[in-house]
Amino acid sequence: MEQFKPQLLASLSQYSGAKFTKDLVSGIIVAIIALPLSIALALASGVSPEQGLYTAIVAGFLISALGGSKVQIAGPTAAFAAIVAGIVAENGMDGLAVATVMAGILLILMGLLRMGSMIKYIPYTITTGFTSGIAVTILVGQLKDFFGVTFQNSPIETIGKLEEFFACIDTASLWAVGVGCLALAIQIVWPRFFQKIPGSLVAVLVTAAIVKGFDLPVNTIGDLYTISGGLPTLTVPDFSYETVAAVLPDAFTIAILAAIESLLSCVVADEMIGARHNSNMELVAQGVGNTASALFGGIPATGAIARTAANIKNGGVSPVAGMIHAAVLLLTLVFLMPYAALIPMPCIASILFLVAYNMSGWRVFVRVIRQSPKSDTAVLVLTFFLTVVFDLVVAIAVGLSLACLLFMKRMADVAVVKEWEYIEDSQDDQGRFRPVPSHVMVYEINGPMFFGAADRIPHIQDGERRRVMILRMRSVPALDITALNGLCRLLEECRSHRVELILSHVNEQPMSVLKKSGVLALIGEENICPNIDRALERAAQL
Repeated sequence: MEQFKPQLLASLSQYSGAKFTKDLVSGIIVAIIALPLSIALALASGVSPEQGLYTAIVAGFLISALGGSKVQIAGPTAAFAAIVAGIVAENGMDGLAVATVMAGILLILMGLLRMGSMIKYIPYTITTGFTSGIAVTILVGQLKDFFGVTFQNSPIETIGKLEEFFACIDTASLWAVGVGCLALAIQIVWPRFFQKIPGSLVAVLVTAAIVKGFDLPVNTIGDLYTISGGLPTLTVPDFSYETVAAVLPDAFTIAILAAIESLLSCVVADEMIGARHNSNMELVAQGVGNTASALFGGIPATGAIARTAANIKNGGVSPVAGMIHAAVLLLTLVFLMPYAALIPMPCIASILFLVAYNMSGWRVFVRVIRQSPKSDTAVLVLTFFLTVVFDLVVAIAVGLSLACLLFMKRMADVAVVKEWEYIEDSQDDQGRFRPVPSHVMVYEINGPMFFGAADRIPHIQDGERRRVMILRMRSVPALDITALNGLCRLLEECRSHRVELILSHVNEQPMSVLKKSGVLALIGEENICPNIDRALERAAQL
């Protein structure tokens, strides 16, 4: 059970007052950063602003307390915005709660089954593609509020939102654009002079004061949503068969995305602090945090790379900082939440514009296209395109399938079967070669033998006069059932043509497959030789 020990317990064993001071300062600063982001991401997800804070408080506290990273900060993230908005639009808040609880259970199971290392099997091109695609969907989703456009319809898909925006562009408000541009300028310029206080918080305060003070005709959060400053309450959603069946694919999407993003965030944090996280414990914590978030009215959560980096840069040294961040947000929810009604919607849109820009990784996107093989570029572009046009489920499924097919093709191309005419004389210090005996054929197989390369296994030609075939398998690391079937076919051909089959230098995995299948007994253990010299001696005996 040592693998499932929360990092908090390890950190508290050597905790001190000095470390608590660092965690306290960092936790407060991260909470200030998370406050406007949590509200903005909640609105982008199609839920009320306080639900973003519920998520950061409940999930943020539990994931820090139970997680496998020292410095991970969890909460609502941009990656879930489009997914959550789609679930809410189609299945309502109950559907979202059921999907999130199910995703939480899946994450717990993934952790208990020690699947934390599975993150390495997600190709870099896919994570880059869908991250950039999500950034585009967030940006498109905020055009309406930034420009103060009034929609006639309420499309869900990104392309539909873009079409509706241009169809209704004549309703744009110059006041809204002005407030949005001011908020954007503050967020860009402020960090160049002041590092401790986030520019997003300053933008919120300044634009709210201007809109309220001059009574500008600009929509605020209070104009569109009812603000609640009370504590979140436990609510169990309706787990009916119809609801579960409807949101099951979304639950898998949330679980996979939460696992990918949280573990990527942990990897980034490890590089910054020179530590190593416990990926399986992190998945369990993510599952518990998401389940609790849904039961207390929140939305899906995961590790937030930007907030985690801010925690590290401001001195956070243990999970206590993340727990303090959640506690500060709880106090804000109780005492200051009603004032969120004054925040202008163009300001929220501008915050999300920068979130989208920062997560887009466009420089990485361009570099991958320039430097990668065409096959990798195809996976990247296709994943990006499908994320924007359809959704993340389709993008990951198709992108991963294409990546697997391309990988198998590469492995098949690597597999080579070559017939030898000369063999290096191991008895000769000069490194000279000797001819293969006239009654023997020697084939060397290089690369894994699987279904994509099984057709490379040689055939016995009619009229073959040589009496022995040696397959040299020192460069075959793996053998699958399709290639095994090819070997059985070759063995039958050898018997029908009265040719003896000898295997040379069979590695551990192929040997295990041969034994388990019974093919080893058919070939005969006396025809399994440790090296080519022994194989040739056996051929001479025959």
